[in-house]
Amino acid sequence: MHLTGTHIAYLHTCHRKLWLFANGIQMEHNSEMVAEGKLIAETTYLDRARKYTELAIEGIKIDFYDAKEKVVHEVKKSDKVEHAHKAQVIYYLYILHKNGINEPSAIIEYPKLKQREIINWDDDFITLGRDWEEEALEIIRLEGCPKLIRKSICKKCSYYELCYIDEI
Repeated sequence: MHLTGTHIAYLHTCHRKLWLFANGIQMEHNSEMVAEGKLIAETTYLDRARKYTELAIEGIKIDFYDAKEKVVHEVKKSDKVEHAHKAQVIYYLYILHKNGINEPSAIIEYPKLKQREIINWDDDFITLGRDWEEEALEIIRLEGCPKLIRKSICKKCSYYELCYIDEI
């Protein structure tokens, strides 16, 4: 199984969400938050599609990749789960490096906040990428869904109603 950037982001957000997503229970299509995030990504940088390449490799899909400068551009709606966004991008860089692209970098952009974070290559990304793959696959292969762990971000999650069905 090839992991995606979404798997790695969910690993850093919620193990239950990771397991559900990886086991075919996908709720993103019902989420207004996800739809808003896609709209922001599609309408904020209109010339991106012409300037940069979409790249799919080993299960990951990078919407905006500057092949000349070896820079991944990732657009996010908010920085609420910034650590997960950063992990997702680091995983992209790990996959690029693994496929012969030396010292790739990334820019995570939060247009609504007018912020951006630059991620430069670090050799530690190799170990992180491998460790995250192992950890994610361990969770995905569990017999049953991990237990619910209540977090402040749950109410905005596309899986909220599924996870909290007994309490709604």
